[in-house]
Amino acid sequence: MTTPTAVSLASAPAPDLAAGLVQSVDWLAVAPPTIAAVAGLAVLVTDLFLPERKKPLLGWLAIAGLALAALSLLPLVHGDRATFCLTSDAHACSYTADTFAVVIQFLVLGGALLTALLSISGIEDLKLPAGEFWFLLLSSAAGAALLPASRDLATLVVALEVASLPAFALVGLRRGDRLSSEAALKFFLSSVTATAVMLLGVSFVYAATGSLHLSRIAGALTHVDPRLDTLARAGVVLTLVGFAFKTAAVPFHFWVPDTYVGAPVPVAAYLSVVGKAVGFSGLILVTVLAFPSYADVWGPAVAVLAALTMTAGNVGALRQRPERAFSAVRLLAWSSVAQAGYLLVPIAAAGYADSAEDASRAIGSTVAYALMYAAVNLGAFAVAALVARTSPANRITDYRGLYAARPAAALALGFFLLCLAGLPPGVIGLFAKVTVFSAAVDAGLGWLAVVMALNVVVALYYYLQWTTVLFRAPEPALAAATGPVTRVARAAPLTVAIGLAAVLGIALSGAPQLVLRFASGSLL
Repeated sequence: MTTPTAVSLASAPAPDLAAGLVQSVDWLAVAPPTIAAVAGLAVLVTDLFLPERKKPLLGWLAIAGLALAALSLLPLVHGDRATFCLTSDAHACSYTADTFAVVIQFLVLGGALLTALLSISGIEDLKLPAGEFWFLLLSSAAGAALLPASRDLATLVVALEVASLPAFALVGLRRGDRLSSEAALKFFLSSVTATAVMLLGVSFVYAATGSLHLSRIAGALTHVDPRLDTLARAGVVLTLVGFAFKTAAVPFHFWVPDTYVGAPVPVAAYLSVVGKAVGFSGLILVTVLAFPSYADVWGPAVAVLAALTMTAGNVGALRQRPERAFSAVRLLAWSSVAQAGYLLVPIAAAGYADSAEDASRAIGSTVAYALMYAAVNLGAFAVAALVARTSPANRITDYRGLYAARPAAALALGFFLLCLAGLPPGVIGLFAKVTVFSAAVDAGLGWLAVVMALNVVVALYYYLQWTTVLFRAPEPALAAATGPVTRVARAAPLTVAIGLAAVLGIALSGAPQLVLRFASGSLL
């Protein structure tokens, strides 16, 4: 009998990088990210030939491209399609347009479309280079649409970077603005560090399993060589770091407030919704599909991250007091950190699930909450963009008297804030929180459910405080110093964006079960 003393290359699993040729491309399956990418190239080329006075046409071209990409999801709703599969293993595919991918792509492209509507007037107000802005937005949206359909770690990393790199430039696009440049630099350095750690984790996982395809990794980790177990566990943890950064989970959240404040308001809205969708979809894929056998590693880790993230976000938001003239965007930034904590709860619950069906149900709760959050948070940022047209500082005090000046915008913002708080008439917000709370209880995470309940109560304070500001009469001295809110300029695209978000929120509040039904079968 022999006793192994070292791990030899011969004992490691055979890599699948050269396992054979791939199948032909299913263009219908890859249509959503492809159309967004082609639209970005079309905008870039068109920008070269358009005179300055016709640059606004680029925005409508970008909106048309995003709308077409969203429409291309319709043929994918009923039935799974896969492409770029290994000929030696038809189940090992790099791209799968299943229900989960389609739902997240709908969220991403819908969020990018609303962001485009917010940006039409913002580009002119901030004097941003139109061609560069629309190209970067479409490029980032293409990467974000690619990520939820990615089924191997290499494609996941590429999609994550394609979604992130244009976002860095979007944040710093206000040339000559110190805050914008500082925000872009902080965002870039933090993201690059997280990506480097994630790539180290991916290399560890590949060394332990010999594969990059998620389905093969899941099978290989169930019987990993005991000598490679520590390496595999380290790879699992490090791989999660990059996606945890994108979700703004503690302790990877420190870039969020300064980045949101320094970026143009539409870009901050985009990061808060589409950026989070990218992070959460990647986190779900690697945990539930690739690392289910290591749930004892990532389940408790995600649970602790969820508790810390929601608590840190709410504590940061509580410090944004109206009487201290804090930025409304900064408050929304801290709110988005807290919301990220709630979104992490069902993912942690999936790590404690007894069956694949229970894990899928938990993931459906995260997807349902993300859909609600996307609609109402983009609506809140749309109103913030409207106020920013006349009050660039966008302080909470600038919203005082908004109801007297623009009652529809004030009522819409109040509704969005109540949805985020989980209070009627924002029934969809309450429904989403109850769904997430139930996922934690069903998984036996009673302590996490209690932490979430306490944080929801704490969050009521700053959401209701901002809501009451909308209906107060403006103080004469404040109006003279900051400019009365009555001069909020009208902008048709912004009005349309606010209206769409409000209609969607009201419709879902009337039938909240539609969201859960849409997302319930999203994975596995």
